[in-house]
Amino acid sequence: MREFIPPAARFVELPAPFRMKRGGDLRGARTAYETFGRLNTARDNAVLVLTGLSPDAHAASHAEDPTVGWWEAMLGPGKPIDTDLWHVICVNSLGSCKGSTGPASINPATGEPYRLTFPELSIEDIADAAALTVRALGIDRLACVIGTSMGGMSALALLARHPELTRTHISLSGAVHSLPFAIAVRSLQREAIRSDPQWHQGRYTDDRYPRRGMMTARKLGMMTYRSAEEWDSRFGRARLDTGLRSHDEPFGLEFEVEGYLDFHAHRFVRRFDPNSYLYLSHSMDQFDLGESCGSTADAALSRLRVEQALVMGARTDTLFPIRQQDEIAQGLSSGGADVEFVPVESPAGHDAFLVDVDRFGPPVAKFLASVA
Repeated sequence: MREFIPPAARFVELPAPFRMKRGGDLRGARTAYETFGRLNTARDNAVLVLTGLSPDAHAASHAEDPTVGWWEAMLGPGKPIDTDLWHVICVNSLGSCKGSTGPASINPATGEPYRLTFPELSIEDIADAAALTVRALGIDRLACVIGTSMGGMSALALLARHPELTRTHISLSGAVHSLPFAIAVRSLQREAIRSDPQWHQGRYTDDRYPRRGMMTARKLGMMTYRSAEEWDSRFGRARLDTGLRSHDEPFGLEFEVEGYLDFHAHRFVRRFDPNSYLYLSHSMDQFDLGESCGSTADAALSRLRVEQALVMGARTDTLFPIRQQDEIAQGLSSGGADVEFVPVESPAGHDAFLVDVDRFGPPVAKFLASVA
C-alpha cells in the first residue's frame, strides 16, 4: 500500500483541521500540484485543471519532468491550452494516491496508513482542497477552471462553494450527478475490488494485493470510457495471435478486444491504490449539485456566477451522456453566463476529451482566446 507521486509534484499543506463534508476531518493533509507556464505580473492568467478519477497532477511534460503527461496533446506551448499564454495549475484530487492525502497516506495520529479510517470523501471536499491550493499560491481569481470527467463535477462544486474564485469555466464530459448506468458500473467495480480475498477489508500489502479485483475494475471502466462504435470499428471479431491466447486457461483470452483490456488492466494495477479507487468512485456516485446546494440541479446551475462557459461532450459518451452536458450548458446560461455548447461527433466515447484533440482542441483554444 503506497502512494505514486510524480517527481515534479509540489505540495500545499491544507489547514488543520480540514473539515470533510460528510463528517470527520484531516490533520496534516496536503494536495499535490504541478504548474505549467508563467504567472504574469497582473496574476490574472491562471487556469486551474481538475482531473478525472485516476490522473495525477502531471498533465504535460515540462522542464522539471520531461515525461509525457496524461493530457500532453492538449496542454503546452502552442497547444489548445497554450502555456505560452496561461499559467496552468493541475491539482491531484484529495483522496487520490498520487501525492494528495488519501487512504494510502500516513495518518499522523497513528503512524499507519489511513486505509478505511480515512473519512468519507465527497466531491465537495475535492473542490475545497483545490480552492485552498489556488489561494495558497497567491491567486485570488482564476481566469478559468477546467473540469474533465470527475473533474467536471469538482469544478461545478468549486463554482458553487467558491463563487468568487474564477471568471470562466470549461466543462468537458462532466455532470451535475451520476446517472444509474454510471452508478451501476462503479458499484460493480467496487464489488470486484472488495470481493478479492487479498483486499482484506482494505488491509492489503504490496505482497498481498487485490490484483484480480483491480484488473476487473479497470476492465469494466475501460469498457465505459470508449463507445461500442469504437470497439466495433477498432477490433471487430479479430482474434489474438496464437502465441497470445490463453490456451492453458479454460475460457481464457481469445479476441483482440480481450487482449486490449487485459493489457491496459495490467498497466493500471499496482499503479493506483485500491482503497483510493473505492473512495473516489463512491464520491462520484454520491455527488449531486442540486442536493449540495439545497435545491434542484437546474436551480443550482442558474446560481453559479461565471461570465463565460464552454461545455463539451461526445455524443457517443454513455458514462456522462451528452444530455448531461446540455443540462450544464442550459443551466449556466439561465444564470446569465455567455455559454457555448459543443456536442462533439466523436466515436471515442467518454475518453474523447483525452484522445480526440482534433475535435476538442479547437473550441477550447478559441474559448480561451476569447477569455484572454
